[in-house]
Formats: sequence, C-alpha cells, structure tokens
Amino acid sequence: MRLGVIDIGSNTVHLLVVDAYPGAHPLPAFSHKIDLRLSENLTPEGLISDDTADRLVEFVRECLEIAEDHGVQDLFAFATSAMREAPNGDAVIARVRERTGVALEVLSGADESRVTFLAVRRWFGWSSGRLLVIDIGGGSLELAAGIDEDPDAAISLPLGAGRLTRERLVGDPPTAEETRAVRSYIRTTLARQVRPLLTAGAPDRAVGTSKTMRALARIAGAAPRDEGQFVPRELRRADLGTIVDKLKGLDAASRSALPGVSEARAQQMLAGALVAEAAMDLLGIDRLDICPWALREGLILRRLDHLGPE
Repeated sequence: MRLGVIDIGSNTVHLLVVDAYPGAHPLPAFSHKIDLRLSENLTPEGLISDDTADRLVEFVRECLEIAEDHGVQDLFAFATSAMREAPNGDAVIARVRERTGVALEVLSGADESRVTFLAVRRWFGWSSGRLLVIDIGGGSLELAAGIDEDPDAAISLPLGAGRLTRERLVGDPPTAEETRAVRSYIRTTLARQVRPLLTAGAPDRAVGTSKTMRALARIAGAAPRDEGQFVPRELRRADLGTIVDKLKGLDAASRSALPGVSEARAQQMLAGALVAEAAMDLLGIDRLDICPWALREGLILRRLDHLGPE
C-alpha cells in the first residue's frame, strides 16, 4: 500500500510518500517539502503568525493533491516541538483541520525519542544488541537507550540546533564568548538528565540520526548522499573537536560550502556540532554509526504495525 506522512518540524514541512507493507522495507516513492521555518517565524509573543499558519494550510492542501495523484491510501500528519510549544499551537492545528480535513498529531518529546528509536532498531536489527540513539533536531534533542523496540530510557531536551542558534548563537559567526556560554549551557543541561541513559547499561551500538548528524559525518569524510543509504557512515568524537574549531570561525555562507551542509541549515551547524560533542563526551561514546532512518520512518513503521496485514 502507499502511505503518506506529513512531517511538520521546526525548520521544514515534508511530505514523504512510501510503498509500505507490514514486514517489508518501506520504499520512498515521492518527496515534497518547504522551508517553513515554523520556530523562527513567530510573533514577539511567541505565537505562530497568521501568515505562517496560512502557508502551512496551503502546503497541507498541496500535500493532499499530491497524495491523491500518487495513489496514497493512508495519509497522516504530525508535528513536533515548534507546534507543541507555541501558545496558539492548538488554534493552528484546528485551523489546519477546519480548512483541509487533516488532523495533526502533536508528538511529545518522549514520543519523538521512542519512535525514532524504533526506526533505528528496525534499521540495524536485533544483532546490534543494546542501542543508544542520539537525534539532534531543530527544536529539541532526543536520546534513547534500550535492548528492545521500545527503549528503556527516552528523554527529550530543549537543545535543538535551530533553537540554540536562534536563542544563544546570534552572531554570524558568533563571538568566542557566545560559543563558550552555549557550550557550557549544553553540557550542564545534559549532565542533569543523562543518568537514565547511563544506568540503562553500556550500549553495544551507539547511533546518530538526523540531518544535522548526517551533515557532521559528511564534513568528517563520510560518503556523500548519492552513494545510497546502505553505505556505512560514522561520526567519531575525535573528529568533532576539529569540526567545532572549523565552524566557529566561519559565517553561514562559508559553512554552506562545506560538504553535506545545505544553505538552509548552515547557520545552525555549530550548535549541532556542540550538542553532538557534548552528548558523546558525557555518555562516553567514541563513535556513532549514522542511521538514515529517523522520526518519519519510525512513524511509518508504527502505522504499519497498527494497520496489521492486509
């Protein structure tokens, strides 16, 4: 069957259409996205503006037309930190439903972490043993660890690369004082919360996922995207110090010239590198395997599990 999922994130809104069946590998069939920058286009009161809400409605309408054109049998939509934290998030969700008929599911941070963990578990399989998963998003950082498909520990922290850049790394490039301050903030915030992950047991495999992690691995020399999903990619803690030092001295335009770094995400790459480095340091991880699957794929897999065999 054909499934469609609309992912309303802090940076982009993304429609992914897949051919998916219970027990089978979901195959991407079509992708369509816009850089809505939901978390950046807020009013001074922190509200999602009417203009941004209208653009979201219009994009969801486009997604409905595309889904029909591509024979999608089941279309669902979800939103993450930017929507759940906006004071008028419920009103925007109601507007989308009223004007398009699409009901948005707003995921909690812990749910984001659990669903991403499911995707990583299915990608790497049971032979990976105990997993530790680090997922750096635009608005939040998700961490999970466990031996099964449902993690033993799953936490979400307000350490997304976009959020940190917007709130704490405003210079282009940021000053040395800004960088030191945000580094300290990341590490103290993480240190207060990592105990459940440390007590869950030493991982047999540590995994990084998200566009930020993939871009950091690419800067460190991992294979480019066009070589396909199945090429092993990794990110080593030893490389992150060099990457952080490089990014600190570059403005956004110069960062976008680095391998794997898009213009849209160049500004937030330093924050992402600082979060990755802190997480690996505090969790005692020397290497992360990079997983091409993340939250969207996890939601598709969960949907298939609930639908059951045709």
